[in-house]
Amino acid sequence: MDDHVEQDLNIPRVLPLLPVRDVVVFPYMIIPLFVGRESSILSVNEAMQASEDRWIFLAAQRDHKAEEPGPQEIHEIGTIANIMKMKKIPDGRVKILIQGMRKGRIVRYASTEPYYSVEVEELHESMISDMTLEVEAMIRSVKENLEQIISLGKVLSPEILMFLEEVHEPGRLADMVASNMGLKMEESQQILEIFDPIQRLQRINDLLAKEIELLQMQARIQSQAKEEMGRTQREYFLKEQLRAIQSELGDLDPKAEEIEDLRKRIAEARMPKDAEAEALKQVKRLDQMHPDSSEANMTRTYVDWLCELPWSQATEDVIDIQQAKRVLDEDHYDLERIKERILEFLGVRKLKADTKGPIICFVGPPGVGKTSLGKSIARAMGRKFVRISLGGVKDEAEIRGHRRTYVGAMPGKIIQGLKQAGSNNPVFMLDEVDKIGLDFRGDPSSALLEVLDPEQNSSFRDHYINLDFDLRNVMFIATANLIDPIPPALKDRMEIIRLSGYSEEEKLQIAFDFLIPKQLEENGLTKDNIYFSKGSVRHIISAYTREPGLRNLERQIAKCCRKIARQIAEGKKGKTNVTETRLTKYLGPPWHQGDLDSKEPRIGVATGLAWTQVGGEVMYIEATKYKGKGNLTLTGQLGDVMKESAHAAFSYARSRTTVYEIEEDIFSAIDIHIHVPAGATPKDGPSAGVTLATALFSLLLDIPVRNDVAMTGEITLSGQILPIGGLKEKVLAALRLGLTKVIIPEKNRFDLIDIPRHIQRRIDFILVKGIDDVLDNALVTPPTRNPEKKRQSQLQTHKTKALSPRAAMQ
Repeated sequence: MDDHVEQDLNIPRVLPLLPVRDVVVFPYMIIPLFVGRESSILSVNEAMQASEDRWIFLAAQRDHKAEEPGPQEIHEIGTIANIMKMKKIPDGRVKILIQGMRKGRIVRYASTEPYYSVEVEELHESMISDMTLEVEAMIRSVKENLEQIISLGKVLSPEILMFLEEVHEPGRLADMVASNMGLKMEESQQILEIFDPIQRLQRINDLLAKEIELLQMQARIQSQAKEEMGRTQREYFLKEQLRAIQSELGDLDPKAEEIEDLRKRIAEARMPKDAEAEALKQVKRLDQMHPDSSEANMTRTYVDWLCELPWSQATEDVIDIQQAKRVLDEDHYDLERIKERILEFLGVRKLKADTKGPIICFVGPPGVGKTSLGKSIARAMGRKFVRISLGGVKDEAEIRGHRRTYVGAMPGKIIQGLKQAGSNNPVFMLDEVDKIGLDFRGDPSSALLEVLDPEQNSSFRDHYINLDFDLRNVMFIATANLIDPIPPALKDRMEIIRLSGYSEEEKLQIAFDFLIPKQLEENGLTKDNIYFSKGSVRHIISAYTREPGLRNLERQIAKCCRKIARQIAEGKKGKTNVTETRLTKYLGPPWHQGDLDSKEPRIGVATGLAWTQVGGEVMYIEATKYKGKGNLTLTGQLGDVMKESAHAAFSYARSRTTVYEIEEDIFSAIDIHIHVPAGATPKDGPSAGVTLATALFSLLLDIPVRNDVAMTGEITLSGQILPIGGLKEKVLAALRLGLTKVIIPEKNRFDLIDIPRHIQRRIDFILVKGIDDVLDNALVTPPTRNPEKKRQSQLQTHKTKALSPRAAMQ
């Protein structure tokens, strides 16, 4: 093989540079180019003026998106070309026709402004004079491969085969094929930078062979796809082509990878057999679907839910009774009955591991710690904690999920909570269960029946999952402010534990043990910055908060902390003592300064005790008389039951005029008006009967009612006292007002067990059976009664009871 060197052309050493972004120009290649960048147009103008041959150097950009490429972003190897024609276009661009002449290498950049000019080194290619059989065979192979490519449908210039017949030099042939093949920029640049003509031709031959394989595979895919797909499924057909091409090239099939990943996740989830069978069935269906169809997305989401549910994941219970007791005592003061119930459950769990989770419902006023108690229970047992709020939920699907046929379907709150917990035995809190709504979308409370029934929830079936899920290990805790709105069937499935409000002493203890340290931390303070005296906290409790819970107390403590935090931020030094006298400065005037002036006993004014959904309240009942005809007027937004109690007390008073030596004709000469203050607040219930009767008798007997006595109880027409509910809340209300004596029905004796001993020590409980006992203890002076008339009245009452035993039983 003999070489000879190409003839030199008269090419200047320094040439203007034209960076090209989407094409690689080879020697002997004639191609039109559009030039739009300002610097590139200046380079073309310089080439047109510099010499007769209009020499310019063309080099490809490394990044075709770069608008202003720097020298480091332009390939060093390029093509020396001359501009054959130039034409300006109306839009400001320039169209040039160029012919590549020689390869060149950029030695250095002579200038970069206002256009690039570079010093170029010509790269001479050795010519082959002695054609070996190997070279001739390669040339023939290249030409035949090119013909085959055109026959397989590759669109090329029809004149290229005719031109190639005249080319016998390997390098020239390689450059011509490369310039017409439509190769990628990177591949074209690699070929340009191969200087050995044989190697360059070999590279071209390899690319042609690969292109033939791709075209043959494409033809085979088209043939197979046309048999399987109709004309209406063109989009699916194109994606199948892409999938087959990726498979042949060795690229990973995303769909197959996804299916394999789902099967692996199903195996790791350790589902029950029926759930695993359903999951595998859905994965098999998914494998046969188009990956972008809406049904595939729905199936994929469903299988994801099945894999993420904690079918067999559970936390291990901490069966250390003493440790659990310490945790409960750390988080909550008092609440001994609740703590005892949790410790009982742990004790049973320790003896019998497969015991069912209890269904507990905490009922009590706001702010007494129902929700936070659930967190403490979870911490004491070492379980995960999940809370969902049921307040305002009106759609049954919120509990049991939507069926998968609906767009946007998803599981209900129970399944979502279990997924969030990541275990199948969390402490699951159903907050505000008494505030569930009911409308045309179903009854959510009915959907909870299966969830909260230990005999049924082993096979709870969510509409979306549509598989049985075992809820027996879940410890459900519900909370409610009122017990009455809860449907009886749902109430029957829960163990009701009532939480009453806190006494002043309990609030004081909780404030120093829990609330003040918490607020100091949240406001960036320490014990060296602020000190609360017991008197100040006690004054906050009595004068600024009158509630059964602790929320307002914590807010007032936080308000004091914020005021002092601001002072410290402004530069104040030393510790601030929050005393009773300074509270007005931090909190303003006291909110509660007494409901009525009850410093002195008054005629016709009795102090009653009422139960509300936010705790107990003290209720004053006033009675007055004036000239009239025996009418009874009731005001103060009283409900029907309370009005009936007032009429019963009025009738009883009229029936006892002779016993209490009240003038018999007094009711024909006067009218009586009974009013319950706070007239804007609706009031109802039978437990005010005793208070109504006391106010009436005080008015009729002209004897004041003691101002240190509160009372509660329902009365009958015969003067008996019936039991009432909410005793603890009512006693706490009396204690908040400083009352020392409380009159309660005798039949409520056993309810005193629920009242803490320290409260019982501060209150004198008076147990009464009838109105006579009430008046003896409630009026300043016990009324005188006619013994003979009293005995006859009692005898008549006894005969009435004997004649109607059923009424007596009722």
